[in-house]
Amino acid sequence: MTTEAVDIKMTSIALSDVAASKVAALLAQEGRDDLCLRVAVQPGGCSGLKYQLYFDDRNQDGDIVREFGTVKVVIDKMSDPYLMGATIDFVDTIEKQGFTIDNPNAQGSCACGDSFN
Repeated sequence: MTTEAVDIKMTSIALSDVAASKVAALLAQEGRDDLCLRVAVQPGGCSGLKYQLYFDDRNQDGDIVREFGTVKVVIDKMSDPYLMGATIDFVDTIEKQGFTIDNPNAQGSCACGDSFN
């Protein structure tokens, strides 16, 4: 079921310039201009909740859409409260490469860092 997404000027999440550039580069590799970055919070992991980031071409009822340049970030209405004030960044160092999420709502995380509560 596809419905129109809700566009909100003030949203819960931010995407750093570095992360936006990386997402744009990955989308260019996919060769599709209909994809957005979906960010979701799902039950799971050692601490109870885990993040999911993936490309999606669907709009669901109540989706919150935020644009960062050419990149659209979509959050479902159930995940939005967990992501209030969160910032997605991309790091590329010798020790680590990938997207990181700085979430002020996370009270704690597991030792592996894959989940939060």
